[in-house]
Amino acid sequence: MYHNPVLLKQSVDDLVTNPDGIYVDCTFGGGGHSKEILSRLSEKGRLFSFDQDLDALKNTIEDSRFTLINQNFRFLENSLLMYGVPEVDGILADLGVSSHQFDEAERGFSTRSNAPLDMRMNVMQNLDAKRVINEYEEEELADLFYYYGELREARKLAREIVHHRKSKSIETTEDLKKLFSYLPPHKVNKFYAQLFQAIRIEVNQELEVLKEMLVQAYKILKPNGRLVVISYHSLEDRLVKRFLKNGMFEGEPERDIYGNYKKAFDLLKSKAIIPDESEIEENPRARSAKMRVGIKV
Repeated sequence: MYHNPVLLKQSVDDLVTNPDGIYVDCTFGGGGHSKEILSRLSEKGRLFSFDQDLDALKNTIEDSRFTLINQNFRFLENSLLMYGVPEVDGILADLGVSSHQFDEAERGFSTRSNAPLDMRMNVMQNLDAKRVINEYEEEELADLFYYYGELREARKLAREIVHHRKSKSIETTEDLKKLFSYLPPHKVNKFYAQLFQAIRIEVNQELEVLKEMLVQAYKILKPNGRLVVISYHSLEDRLVKRFLKNGMFEGEPERDIYGNYKKAFDLLKSKAIIPDESEIEENPRARSAKMRVGIKV
């Protein structure tokens, strides 16, 4: 299976409120969410799906109501305008790396396989993990390990990488992991997951891309349109939670004389929606998923 979609039924249940409407799947992948959305639409409904990964194009759906756009979802608004679509009824974004990308060893996303340091979701872009590890300054590496990987020992890690690459380039995921072979076995899995996450976020500019998409999503959603976002780590979830609350990522919104601020969205549920135990057992990658649903005010 290319990708086992997380919270499939529930996400689409909360997304589609108008069978005749126009919907967007920001992360097409294997097409699981898109197929489910199409099953809820009438003949008048339309679905536009985005994916920058060339591999995902092989999964396109033959349906006159469906359009697959080979673009990063940071170009959401302009891409839809090219199809004459200024506003939509709902937007779904299932963030993170697909099962396919993790399972394709040569892509370099997985901590379990020895592969070239790559980690690009868009294989046509220039920046890859090898360039990050071998060319970034020590301070830049320390910052991304600390902020994107939430690694306390970030400065030490960056220093070790810079020291090692002076004598030999770090080419593969195994080369990188060997630098930290001194770690105790009980810490290894979590450490590598955080390290690889930090590098991947930098390579793909994941947090900046997410911010751009959220801002554009608010602009193009119709009143009462729904934004459904499934995230897989706290950095993403914090951005989504804050934006749904007040339409901002930093600072405090202006308040009226009564102390109230203008809301961007009403929340469908006050707390994040998570997969149940049966889904986690069937699909372990769902374990860290959190879904939030906003209804545009």
